[in-house]
Amino acid sequence: MPIQSIFPLFTTRCDSASNPPPPPLLPPPGGSKSGEAVSTPPPPPPAAESDKASAPPPPSPAAADDDIAKAAASVSSCPNPGPLEMATWDVRRLVSLDTYDGVRVDISKQLSPYFACVHSFHLGTTMLPDGKNCSYGFTTQMNDEEGFMMARVDPERGTVDGRIHKALLGGLAMGKLQLGLSSEGQSDQMLGELDIGAATWTANLKYGSMGGGNVFGCNYYQAVSPKLAMGGEGMYIGANGNMISSYTAKYSFDNGTEEATDAAPAPGPPEAPSYLAATYNAGQGMLSLNYKRAVTAQRVNIGASLECSPMTLESQVMLGAEFNLTRSKMNVCIDGSGRIQSVLETKLGREQGSPALNFAAELDHGKNVMKFGYGLNIGS
Repeated sequence: MPIQSIFPLFTTRCDSASNPPPPPLLPPPGGSKSGEAVSTPPPPPPAAESDKASAPPPPSPAAADDDIAKAAASVSSCPNPGPLEMATWDVRRLVSLDTYDGVRVDISKQLSPYFACVHSFHLGTTMLPDGKNCSYGFTTQMNDEEGFMMARVDPERGTVDGRIHKALLGGLAMGKLQLGLSSEGQSDQMLGELDIGAATWTANLKYGSMGGGNVFGCNYYQAVSPKLAMGGEGMYIGANGNMISSYTAKYSFDNGTEEATDAAPAPGPPEAPSYLAATYNAGQGMLSLNYKRAVTAQRVNIGASLECSPMTLESQVMLGAEFNLTRSKMNVCIDGSGRIQSVLETKLGREQGSPALNFAAELDHGKNVMKFGYGLNIGS
C-alpha cells in the first residue's frame, strides 16, 4: 500500500519568495519494493549573497613570501667573529703546552651554586724564582648570570690578583677589570676593558696603568664575509713611550670530511672550524701564520704556527696535535729547535666532578733540559 494513503501530506503556502522544498518521502518499513523509486534528499539551498560578502578572503601566498623575505633580509650571513684576542687561540693552545716539573695538586670545592674555592699546591719544582721549590695559592670565584669575580692570593710571594667581569647595558657590552697587587708595590697594575659588539663585529677599549705608566689601547674585528674576518689593534704604553700595532686576517673553511651518517654527534660544544690566520706586528716587525684543522670533529685536531721576521729572515716553526678519547686527552707539540712537549690528562671516573690525573713532560735536546711532572685535580 502506498505510504501516501496512510500519511496524507499537507502543504501550506508561505509569503516568502523562496519556499522550502517538501520533506523527502520515507521508505516503507519493509524496504522499497522492486520497481518503486526512492526519493533522495535535495541539495542544500545556495548561500545568500550576504553570507558570501562576510567571509574573509584567504591570505595571499605572495604576501606571506614577502614577510619571510623581509625577515631574511634583516639577518646578515656574516657571523660575529668573536674577540680579536681569541682569533688564534686554538692554535696557541695546540703548539704551546703548559708543562711543569714536580707535583701539582688542585683541590676545588663548590660551596654554593655561585661560589667556589680552589687550593693549589706545587711541590718539588725548579720553575719558581728565588730558588724556591714549593708554592701555595688560594683562589675564590663567584659566578652569576651577568658575570663573575675571581681573586687569587699567593702568601709566599705576597701578591693578590683579581678579575671582575660584568655585563652592561642589558648584555650589549661587557666591562672587565684586572688588578695585580704586591707587598712591594712596585709591580702593581690595573687594566680596565670594555667589550662591545654587534651581529658582524666586535671592539675593545683598554685603559690602565702598567710598569709605572698609563696604557691606552683599542681593537676592532669585522666579519667581511661568512668565512673571512679582518681586524687590527693599537696600544700605547706610557712607561716606555712605545706604540704597538698589529693587523689580523682570518679565513675559515670547511674540513671537507663531512659524510652522511646516522651517528649521534660527539658530546660537548661545537667544534671550531678549520682556519688559516695571519698576524703582522708592525712594532716588532714579526709576521705570524697560524693553521688549525679538525681532522676528526671533536676528536683529533692539529695546529701549526710559523713566526718570521721579513727583515732579518729569522723564523720559528711549531707543530701540535690533540687527541680526545672517551675519558682521556693527549697533547703533543714540537718546535724547530727540537723541543718536545707532551701532556696526558685522564679522568678517574665517569661521574661529574671525578678526579683527573695529569702527566707532563718536556725534552729540550738543544739545551739538555728535561722536565717531568704529574698533577691531580680534585673537585666536586
